[in-house]
Amino acid sequence: MSHIVDFKNVSTAGLESSPVAEALAGLRANEARYFMNKYKHEFTVVPASESQETLDYVNRILKEERDIEFAAKPLETSRFQVENIQFAYVFYEDGLALNVMYTVDDPKKRAVGFKLSEGMEVPQELEGKFKFARQKSKLAGTIRGSFFVIKGEY
Repeated sequence: MSHIVDFKNVSTAGLESSPVAEALAGLRANEARYFMNKYKHEFTVVPASESQETLDYVNRILKEERDIEFAAKPLETSRFQVENIQFAYVFYEDGLALNVMYTVDDPKKRAVGFKLSEGMEVPQELEGKFKFARQKSKLAGTIRGSFFVIKGEY
């Protein structure tokens, strides 16, 4: 069952099993606020158990582009299109938030982004492969983020 992420009253609903549930909920709310402010789009998430197609899509891109397979359990996903950009999100139990930004008509603007919740370690699968920039957020504290450009067609 899907639910709209409330960025005014941050809730850990759906993320309770994460050791950094509060920070991950803040990170999720931060994304929801961004999409509302920029696109007037309500950010909706569904349990990972109900979104195998989204997980398969994201996992295929990770595997084919960078040979990455995360051991962490996915908790929630989101998949939608605003304007000419398709987005897919996966929120993992360890605190990682991953997003695929795939511009429909411009192959130069396609990327996978990683955001680490405050308090989590860099996942082993990303260690040494990516440099992480820091960003402050009122909702999520300090977010560390990185990305890579998608070269293939998905």
